[in-house]
Amino acid sequence: MENSQSGSCPSQDAAKQKQAAEVKNALSKIKNKLLVMSGKGGVGKSSVSVNLSLALAKKGYKVGIMDVDLHGPDVPRMLGLKGEVMASQGSKLEPMIYSENLKAISMECFMPNKDDAVIWRGPLKHSAINQFITDIDWGELDFLIVDSPPGTGDEPLSVAQTIPDAKAIIVTTPQEVALSDVRKSINFCVKINKDIVGIIENMSGYVCPHCGKTADLFGSGGGETTATRFNIGFLGKIPFDPKIVQAGDAGRSFVEESPDSRAALAFSAVVDNIVKKLNM
Repeated sequence: MENSQSGSCPSQDAAKQKQAAEVKNALSKIKNKLLVMSGKGGVGKSSVSVNLSLALAKKGYKVGIMDVDLHGPDVPRMLGLKGEVMASQGSKLEPMIYSENLKAISMECFMPNKDDAVIWRGPLKHSAINQFITDIDWGELDFLIVDSPPGTGDEPLSVAQTIPDAKAIIVTTPQEVALSDVRKSINFCVKINKDIVGIIENMSGYVCPHCGKTADLFGSGGGETTATRFNIGFLGKIPFDPKIVQAGDAGRSFVEESPDSRAALAFSAVVDNIVKKLNM
């Protein structure tokens, strides 16, 4: 009677406690959890998430990338991953394997028809994100990169609640319209007590492949100025390179195909800054 009046069901409470224990156990095997955010769409957040993961894996770190952009999952296609997830030897599912050092999971990995729309509200999204952690056999990881949709809605909040020690990386482009939305992401992290590793300024200049000169298509330096203003770390600038788009569309690794390009070297430098910030 007491449970009925309080709205609590013993079986539901037990299920929640079990899931919480499973989440805690899975996360205990992952050293660093990084939530990649952006204040608005169109800043190349997924491209940055994928290339950061590839650059970390290239340096020998064990990396998982979790795509929680449930309505527009791009990570599998950008990594050239096809098919669906398979059951492991135990009760969990195997993530998609890109390489020895890089694993991935996404809603698209569960969809026979990759072009189907996912029409879900908040509670279902929260449940899916929990299952991405508890039902997937991630094993031991140095990094879990969480690619979230733009803004400060259900998915980033669910990640923040499910992975309390996740730290944020905020991606922006230099122009003011993007920076105004980035400031909202910063305030979101402040309100929920989420540590921010730093800001990455993407599409920061275009290097002409013919003359080698740099043109500031979207301006330059806005991300660094914003980081200074809010007293948070600035992780680096990634120049715009058409080869990044081409590699992502083809499901190939840009940082491996063009290791000496300015953009690939910039990703490597950003990764070094992240590792330094995390005292690894």
